[in-house]
Amino acid sequence: MEAIHIISRELNLSVENVSAVVKLLEEGATIPFIARYRKERTGSLDEVAIGMIRDRMEQIKALDERKTSIIKSLTERDLLTEKLLEGIQAASSMTGLEDLYEKYRPKKRTRAQDAREKGLEPLAEFLLKQSERDPLVEAELYVSSEKGVETAEEAMSGARDIIAETMNEDVDIRANIRKLFLNTAMIQSLLKKGKEEEGAKFKDYFDWSENAFKTPSHRVLAMFRGQNEDILRVHVLPDEEQALSFIEGRYVKNGSTSAEEVRAAIKDGYKRLLSKSMEKECMTDLKAKADETAINVFAANLKELLLSAPLGRKRILALDPGFRTGCKVVCLDAQGKLLHHDVIYLHEPQVGKAKEILLKLVKTYKIEAVAIGNGTAGRETEAFIQGLGLDAGIHIVMVDESGASIYSASEVARQEFPDHDITVRGAVSIGRRLMDPLSELVKLDPKSIGVGQYQHDVDQKALKKSLDDGVISCVNKVGVEVNTAGRELLSRVAGLNDTIAGNMILFRNENGPFQSRKAFLKVLRLGPKAFEQAAGFLRIHDGNHPLDRSGIHPESYGVVEKMAKDLKIGIQDLLMNTEQIGKIDLKQYVTQSIGLPTLKDIIKELASPGRDPRKQFQAFSFDTTIHDIKDLVPGMKVPGIVTNVTAFGAFVDIGVHQDGLVHISQLADRFVKDPGEIVTVRQAVTVTVLEVDVKRKRVSLSMKK
Repeated sequence: MEAIHIISRELNLSVENVSAVVKLLEEGATIPFIARYRKERTGSLDEVAIGMIRDRMEQIKALDERKTSIIKSLTERDLLTEKLLEGIQAASSMTGLEDLYEKYRPKKRTRAQDAREKGLEPLAEFLLKQSERDPLVEAELYVSSEKGVETAEEAMSGARDIIAETMNEDVDIRANIRKLFLNTAMIQSLLKKGKEEEGAKFKDYFDWSENAFKTPSHRVLAMFRGQNEDILRVHVLPDEEQALSFIEGRYVKNGSTSAEEVRAAIKDGYKRLLSKSMEKECMTDLKAKADETAINVFAANLKELLLSAPLGRKRILALDPGFRTGCKVVCLDAQGKLLHHDVIYLHEPQVGKAKEILLKLVKTYKIEAVAIGNGTAGRETEAFIQGLGLDAGIHIVMVDESGASIYSASEVARQEFPDHDITVRGAVSIGRRLMDPLSELVKLDPKSIGVGQYQHDVDQKALKKSLDDGVISCVNKVGVEVNTAGRELLSRVAGLNDTIAGNMILFRNENGPFQSRKAFLKVLRLGPKAFEQAAGFLRIHDGNHPLDRSGIHPESYGVVEKMAKDLKIGIQDLLMNTEQIGKIDLKQYVTQSIGLPTLKDIIKELASPGRDPRKQFQAFSFDTTIHDIKDLVPGMKVPGIVTNVTAFGAFVDIGVHQDGLVHISQLADRFVKDPGEIVTVRQAVTVTVLEVDVKRKRVSLSMKK
């Protein structure tokens, strides 16, 4: 298949591996399943490579569909020639295909069409020959009141329109002018008249110019946003003289009068047609590249956030801070179940009562950790809790509450807590985020979590696809405990969907906890294919089969049973038994379907069944002397948590209700091309305060030593 060879060449992967991935995808296999359980067939390609193969196949399919559409259109209009068909079939990119079709594309009525209908095409051909004969004398032959050509100059004007359109449709000219745009075009933004005050946030771009295709993604998106908001005018153009000089070199043959007419037609065609077409194309290309960068940044941030270290199953007291309306308090058991809720007020004369309530709740529900939302009054609430004199073993943790309010008002939250208002739901979400960020954050639209860059400006379809891939990857990387997981988490397991996830919960409620992975097949609509894809990612910690708690797929249970039998022990005795595991000679168990890559994964799982790949939880504390932006002084060194990584730097929460920015130039003592090389979301860092602008609520930070 030609597409497989194209992808193999572009991605520098073997034809066999690409072919295997394509076949598996066509059979309905998911990316996590292929990456984890089909390594022998794919050469151990990871999720990124498999995703690239999938995406490129979709692009090639779209190109083929466009070719079919164009061939159909040309055939219906009796325009398809053998040479044109060959050119269409040979086109390797959408851009090249559209260039080829430009001449034949159904258009709105053009000036050149009018001129052709007036019989002026021979005059255009005469001008292109550029003979020494006076073109005006030749043009007189085309004057005809009947055809609507009243003067020789009108005839000349029509002929120039034909030449302009011919030049614009010239595949070679378009390809070379495109190269000129890509290599030398400048992106320029200018303020629209009278928009200074309204567009203050775009001040940096009121008069800005730089090489278009070297412009960082965040600046491209900022300029385009300014244009969309009618604040800026943005153009992407190369030097006009250079473009005209190239085209003239192809069309102008001498210094005759006809040649001057051709030169005038080229200038008009370039300014009116070709440059506008190329500018639009380049803006689309710039936007697509900027979108891709921004989406990749967002996806990377989201993965880091979803894979944040969980505190684990602990009894939690969670607080959603508030001044006027009070501080909502909830108590959760180790599984995240709501046990109690209350409201306290942390201002006089009710401070004493608040202290009394909290100490009683901590004792009654044997609280092991306190989660505090990091919104308004978060630091003040933290200081109050720290002043209660709680047991030193009780963690007091500030929790990022981004998106908690959106969850609180969602249908998911209403279904979970139909008898509680949004304040209770919000506090529960904060507590559960501390216990297990992944399980709680999957309930949210990723865009509401607040770790993106220009997320509302990028291609929303591409953004959703990338973020969905990221969520699914994280869920399957960690694995899901089937007897406690909610519908949202289960629906992200490879091979499952919302309907099957709902059916699993229904089955669980009616029949009690799943006792074995085999029981999954009893769930409505969970057939053999869904079972194959999902089973290895679903865990049963107290199941009938000891391997059901591990990441070993049921299809490989037989080989593990053989290993245990050869060692003359039971499977249960093999788990976490490094001495016995060390005796296994993997080569003895290689078969046609199971090779060394899968066997090595099995050994890892035997040593640590169902191991959570996330980092161990480490408590973090802000500087207790700093609570407000006014407390900051340049030169201070303070602890912080990275909340967002962008193409231009990282935002860090230092506990003053306003994240500070570490510009990319301040991330390290060396040149940094990608901030993701230095920092990740939720990373604890120490930063130096550079500048503080209290009025604009801006803090500049540095991580340089």
